[in-house]
Amino acid sequence: MNYRKVSLSLPSVTLDDVRGAQKMLSGVARVTAMEGSRHLTQLVGAPVHFKCENLQRTGSFKLRGAYVRIAGLLPEERAAGVVAASAGNHAQGVALASSLLGVRSTVFMPKGAPLPKISATKEYGAEVRLHGQVVDETLAAAQDYAAETGAVFIHPFDHLDIIAGQGTVGLEILEQCPEARTIVVGIGGGGLAAGIAIAVKALRPDVRIVGVQAAGAAAYPPSLAAGRPVSIENPATMADGIKVGRPGDVPFGIIGDLVDEVRTVTEDELSTALLLCLERAKLVVEPAGASPVAALLSDPGSFEGPVVAVLSGGNVDPLLLQRILRHGMAAQGRYLAVRLRLTDRPGALATLLGVLSVVDANVLDVSHVRTDPRLGLTEAEVELHLETKGPAHCAEVGQALRDAGYTVIG
Repeated sequence: MNYRKVSLSLPSVTLDDVRGAQKMLSGVARVTAMEGSRHLTQLVGAPVHFKCENLQRTGSFKLRGAYVRIAGLLPEERAAGVVAASAGNHAQGVALASSLLGVRSTVFMPKGAPLPKISATKEYGAEVRLHGQVVDETLAAAQDYAAETGAVFIHPFDHLDIIAGQGTVGLEILEQCPEARTIVVGIGGGGLAAGIAIAVKALRPDVRIVGVQAAGAAAYPPSLAAGRPVSIENPATMADGIKVGRPGDVPFGIIGDLVDEVRTVTEDELSTALLLCLERAKLVVEPAGASPVAALLSDPGSFEGPVVAVLSGGNVDPLLLQRILRHGMAAQGRYLAVRLRLTDRPGALATLLGVLSVVDANVLDVSHVRTDPRLGLTEAEVELHLETKGPAHCAEVGQALRDAGYTVIG
């Protein structure tokens, strides 16, 4: 999606700010690896590299901005402590940054936050308080706590220091891949994309920067069209790292000025991208971190190379990962769930499995329903989960079942 440039008269970040942040983060944040992707290089027709912020300390880029923000506090502000609200990555970044700087931190997290993220935040040194079912409720509780106690609220993206810290990713990209022509980065509130844009456009204005949002949580396209940040209701996506209902005021102005394009990707594209990162690159990436890869897969011919895709984080709950991988396999035609009816008699299931064996479909799971009032007296409904070899094989399996006389319901 192309859009007109937007300029808001708000304080911004300079290249000097980002360079200052880079010095501050020396010895704190890792200079993460730049890895080539042979598969995507072949698909795009130009070199594609991954900037592996999923391998950063705490598992995401968030440590960079959090450390710069907290390090810039006045002594009396540090003494009051800091507070943040997050479902995961920002929580861990604030917790570790605070511990490294000797500042007391309190992090509010939703009650449904994944247990590994809660445990990691505690282990990094924060006091964790569970409040609310959604991040908006958690955010309100954190802001109330800040007002009551005097603790400094550390916003996840809408602050100059946060953006300067995230911008160090852009400096590293240019140092590691000076020939880059396109940088693709996920956008939630906009702190990472804004920081990268500040650093890169100041040094290499010819580099194209493409932002990516999940289609179900894409607040930037309507905001850019309106010329101001607008809220979307009920953002919904598996990519919780970019599930933000309203752009930040500060990053919005920067992105409107400096980011060349914002695209959206579907849930199927996100899960397929995550699966590719795991299988081909051997990298564990969360859905938000896989969003640039999803954009490359959806329209590979539209990117000028060399391309750098920023894998922003790798903090994915194992249970969610299991569901996403299955979803990704289904999107690729490598996993098929079918329901069908058969006669409820001895040997009927064995006959059905014989049909599937002939077409080389691997049965992962079988379940029966015999008591549904919609079924005839001698009927049973069977649901099968199958491992398949692609869309053509899925079609072959369905046809084989129909040819054998089975009624395929779904």
